Amino acid sequence: MSLSMYQASVPVFIQFLTGLSGVLHKAADFAAQRKIDPAVLLTSRIYPDMFPLARQVREATNHSANACARIAGLDLPKLPDADAGFEDLQIRISAALVFLKSLKPEQIDGTEDKTVTMQFGQNTREFKGQPFLLTFAMPNFYFHTTTAYAILRQYGVEIGKRDFMGPR
Repeated sequence: MSLSMYQASVPVFIQFLTGLSGVLHKAADFAAQRKIDPAVLLTSRIYPDMFPLARQVREATNHSANACARIAGLDLPKLPDADAGFEDLQIRISAALVFLKSLKPEQIDGTEDKTVTMQFGQNTREFKGQPFLLTFAMPNFYFHTTTAYAILRQYGVEIGKRDFMGPR
């Protein structure tokens, strides 16, 4: 049996965004218990030229929801823009999850050869559906979710691989 485009994307994004939501709940609790201003964690980054935690979460939600919208031929979902607090990030993740859970396999399956066009500044890049999903969207999604996790671990937030992986 072959793996469908839907199976390779939507359930995976849902699982890992749910895990990211749990990680952020633990981070918020960690900050509250230790009387750390949440902004300290939300603006933290691993290295000065990298995005801070809040932007990592934003990018993870963008790469998951927008990838599925593009391959399904839908308008990109409008996710909440606020990211000043952990609650804002939870609302953003929830909105991405609502969108992803609304998708049906028939909207995604069969898009392996569909042309997906992306604009990067003034440059345009075209992908076919399957390479777009497997070599662009998924790696970017994993990069940003992993980096968000790593930022929080460096502060000692008690999270582990099971938290990162989300419910299975």
